[in-house]
Amino acid sequence: MFYETYPFSLPPLPYSYDALEPYIDTETMRIHHDKHFQAYTDHLNNALEPYPHLHRLTLSQLLSGRYMLPQIAREAILNNGGGYYNHAFFFDELSPPNVGEHRPRGTLEMLINRTWGDFSRFQDVFNCMALSVFGSGWVALSLSRQERLRIITLHNQETVLPRGETPLLQFDVWEHAYYLKYQNRRNEYIDALWNVVTFPII
Repeated sequence: MFYETYPFSLPPLPYSYDALEPYIDTETMRIHHDKHFQAYTDHLNNALEPYPHLHRLTLSQLLSGRYMLPQIAREAILNNGGGYYNHAFFFDELSPPNVGEHRPRGTLEMLINRTWGDFSRFQDVFNCMALSVFGSGWVALSLSRQERLRIITLHNQETVLPRGETPLLQFDVWEHAYYLKYQNRRNEYIDALWNVVTFPII
């Protein structure tokens, strides 16, 4: 989906709204996907509409930092394009508790163990980073061009793309992602996500 071009459309949720219960509630999934994600989609298309020369660029290209964006629309494109990219990645990486790989396997498991010692230690560091995000943002496990793992925080709707890295795992720590169920208990929401996040095969 990151290789599609304007006009962007809202990707369908790849599971039912209640599929992640009890970890993520049905109403949050409806609002998060159908309202917040849709808003980023609409605002991104509105920001791009006046600029036909940008319509041929993929989302990854628009966010990479390698192309000159019109100054008047740059912030709107990056904010809403980042929101589209991050949410598409987030919803796609989630799966019901009994579906998918909820622990790393193969090469990714080896790299995590080599970098942090074991999966438990990796989770501790990732959780701490997620809790350290002030205000709204994301925490991501990314893979560098040198095939090294690192955990980074992203403010608002920043992405890893301008850094030339590949996201492997991202947790949304904006309040709209968890407030209906967890209120101010971000730590409980983060703990719950480990039950529904799917690790990629690399």
